[in-house]
Amino acid sequence: MSDEALRDHLARILDWEEAHVGFDKAIADLPAEKRGARAPGFEHSVWELVEHMRIAQEDILDFCVNPKYVHTMKWPDDYWPKAPAPPTARAWNASVAAFRKDRRALKRLAANPRLDLSARIPHGDGQTYIREILLALDHNAYHVGELIVLRRLLGAWK
Repeated sequence: MSDEALRDHLARILDWEEAHVGFDKAIADLPAEKRGARAPGFEHSVWELVEHMRIAQEDILDFCVNPKYVHTMKWPDDYWPKAPAPPTARAWNASVAAFRKDRRALKRLAANPRLDLSARIPHGDGQTYIREILLALDHNAYHVGELIVLRRLLGAWK
């Protein structure tokens, strides 16, 4: 696979829906009253999953592009919202918009031919750009799967 093909593939799979449902479809048409609901035996609400995905993806992106990045967030406390429901519809919309914005930035990073994907991130501890992009891909795919299961349990999936 050529470098260009690899970059194109990485950029596409950040939001593709060829092998499974993507983020946008996983949250589409979700009734507002279901955003903070938890299903019996399921640890998180849809809001908690979406906000967690946003926070984690934002942190991964910041690590990749911010030369002054310092890891200050404590796992798991700082990576999950404090409440099961979004405080407002505006908060929900802002979280979804921020997730999409950072996903686009990761796609641009993956597609950037001037960036050596196998290079170590200068301020990291040996992490490479491709590792971080794959980490975001894997993390998001895992939680999108949880979103679908949760929506099925809540009776909010078509």
